[in-house]
Amino acid sequence: MASTSLSFSLLPTEFQSPRKSSKLYTPRVRSAAIRPRPITASISEKQPVPAPPPITISPSDEQPTKLPIRKIPGSYGLPYLGPIKDRQDYLYNLGRDEFFKSKIQKYGSTVFRANMPPGPFISSNPKVIVLLDGKSFPVLFDVSKVEKKDLFTGTYMPSTDLTGGYRVLSYLDPSEPNHAKLKQLLFFLLMNRRDKVIPEFHSTYTEAFETLERDLAAKGKADFSGANEQAAFNFLARAWFGKNPADTTLGSDAPTLIGKWILFQLAPLLSLGLPKLVEEPLLRTRPLPPALVKKDYQRLYDFFHESSGFVLDEAEKLGVSREEACHNLVFATCFNSFGGMKILFPNMVKWIGRGGVKLHMQLAEEIRSVVRSNGGKVTMAGMEQMPWMKSVVYEVLRMEPPVALQYGKAKRDLIISNHEASFEVKEGEMLFGYQPFATKDPKIFERAEEFVADRFVGEGEKMLKHVLWSNGPETENPTVGNKQCAGKDFVVLASRLLLVELFLRYDSFDIQVGKSAIGSSVTLTSLKRASF
Repeated sequence: MASTSLSFSLLPTEFQSPRKSSKLYTPRVRSAAIRPRPITASISEKQPVPAPPPITISPSDEQPTKLPIRKIPGSYGLPYLGPIKDRQDYLYNLGRDEFFKSKIQKYGSTVFRANMPPGPFISSNPKVIVLLDGKSFPVLFDVSKVEKKDLFTGTYMPSTDLTGGYRVLSYLDPSEPNHAKLKQLLFFLLMNRRDKVIPEFHSTYTEAFETLERDLAAKGKADFSGANEQAAFNFLARAWFGKNPADTTLGSDAPTLIGKWILFQLAPLLSLGLPKLVEEPLLRTRPLPPALVKKDYQRLYDFFHESSGFVLDEAEKLGVSREEACHNLVFATCFNSFGGMKILFPNMVKWIGRGGVKLHMQLAEEIRSVVRSNGGKVTMAGMEQMPWMKSVVYEVLRMEPPVALQYGKAKRDLIISNHEASFEVKEGEMLFGYQPFATKDPKIFERAEEFVADRFVGEGEKMLKHVLWSNGPETENPTVGNKQCAGKDFVVLASRLLLVELFLRYDSFDIQVGKSAIGSSVTLTSLKRASF
């Protein structure tokens, strides 16, 4: 999802209420019930989609209450020792969530000073001001106040040898000339290929579910996370570039190649589950050598170079070289988009799986009823008529945003506020926000720590301004001048399609959840086929 999320202005509205007609795929529908596959989808609509109700901005949103100025609590500790201690607590001794909770308790504040990994000896300056509430966190979206240059991965930046020698879009600040050109290029890609999204999603995820059914029958369980990775890349390649990876020399290798490549970028920030005495010198004394994944990356680059001629032609019109554009397409597709789906889709299945049979039946009834009433067609406007399904997607994004960490460097002296106090930030200081705490702020959301499936139904839609997963509020749109996820509405659409495909095909399912270095590992233990 660029910025610090899946990325892709003006374009996202095309994913909500498109105007052109295009027949996509057609079902065979029984008289009393709807078969789970195939289905027809269309992006043509006879009736306009009702606009969402206006969001009321209270005076407190526009003119913050005068709060007492408080010194930012916390300490960075002794040189080297302080950052290493914080890193040990963050990665090993406490874990990420408990690390932040312990600091809030210690300082009595959701704003404080701390060190963020990787620290010594990879990051020269790990010092940050931490923002852990929904009121202070949004300053990280305001590019008039914070700079985003080279901050995609935080206090250190991976070698550009991993991206063909280029600083790709995710590392550019909107003030840099190439930022607007490259973001506009991604808008062009999504606009050009928008008609392919629904049919290719249906095709690739039908294949994935059929694989899961076979594995479940043979082994009694099926790895959703693994099947999702292959389906996600196939979907992106087919929908965006019109190329089936299986018909190329890339074959089914992309998820493995991407996994290795991403690891070389994020390794200093992660715990891989190895003994601490092995991980620390291996991952946090120097970056892993890019040369070790050069051949893997070249295979990915060659696939995109051969498949994206129409996008590279547009890049030249925008004043971007074909080579630089192609490296950006690799990053936007493989890191931002595939990486986001790798995390988000298992999280969605996890939270919905935990919701139980009652939630499953509610979703199945709503989804099938709307599809049936639209003549067996899956459409974007039809999905707007599924309030529970939409709410569930937003609630997953609230509970577990696919990109948890956000950074920004103060462009000038600032005053930032949480709910209790205001704090002075000096020009050049690094601000850091842990998004899951901001989106589960108990002073904003009732039952903030609970998964509430209908939280955003009806009047609840007013709370979407506090859903921040896309490097901006859900109620705002990405532009070339901000760092909000350029593919915000594309990601929401793909997430909705996952639920539609799932509950057209199945009544209910059971899961087991494990941990992985990034996100959750989800295994299916049962699938109950659609019975009505």
